[in-house]
Amino acid sequence: MEQLNRIEIRGNVGNILVNTVGGKRVAHISVATSYAYKGSNGEANIDTTWHNVTAWEGSKGIADFDQIKVGFPVYVTGRVRMQRYMSKEGVEKTGYDIIASQLEMIDDRVSTQIG
Repeated sequence: MEQLNRIEIRGNVGNILVNTVGGKRVAHISVATSYAYKGSNGEANIDTTWHNVTAWEGSKGIADFDQIKVGFPVYVTGRVRMQRYMSKEGVEKTGYDIIASQLEMIDDRVSTQIG
């Protein structure tokens, strides 16, 4: 059986940090996705999840990093990578990153019609 590691998210940019590694620019972007639901008491609730996204500029399907700003809606397709690391307190932790194969800015007018 063929294996599959693929994720798609659509959300808003919370932060973007662009570095240069080996002559290529790489962006570390936080993207927020939200899920709205009614609780058992009938109150509206919104759960927001923050995703860490890594994207290499110049890769096919990757937007120009200079155009991406905090608050902009983006569409990301990629794969999930797990990383283990030690916290400052010496506790082993696990984090998950999305390695982007596609990163597109979404036109607000289009995303409103889709959602």
